[in-house]
Amino acid sequence: QVQLVESGGGLVQTGDSLRLSCAASGGTFSNYFMGWFRQAPGKEREFVAAISWSGGYTYYGDSVKGRFTISRDNAKNTVYLQMNSLKPEDTAVYYCAASKTLNTNSARAVGAYDYWGQGTQVTVSS
Repeated sequence: QVQLVESGGGLVQTGDSLRLSCAASGGTFSNYFMGWFRQAPGKEREFVAAISWSGGYTYYGDSVKGRFTISRDNAKNTVYLQMNSLKPEDTAVYYCAASKTLNTNSARAVGAYDYWGQGTQVTVSS
């Protein structure tokens, strides 16, 4: 069973950049399909980005496409989310998620992921 710990969140201004990290332990990291989701107060958890086991395929939510980049370093057991041109509507708790058995057609589905981190807060001020 894999454990996930996110870091890198914080308070930034509109247009700034942040890089989130998610460190995994307790499993063979390269066996896990990884995703980032976010949840704003009063809203449902939203798909942000996902990356395949070797990093060869990436997936993005429409609201972040062109601004966010997901990557992974299997040697460091870490997945990253580089967030550029941040907007106030990006304010949310960001969660890292992992799945060992995911069907790539379900990469954007919350229910497709088995393991979740505790989340890291990102706040973008206007």
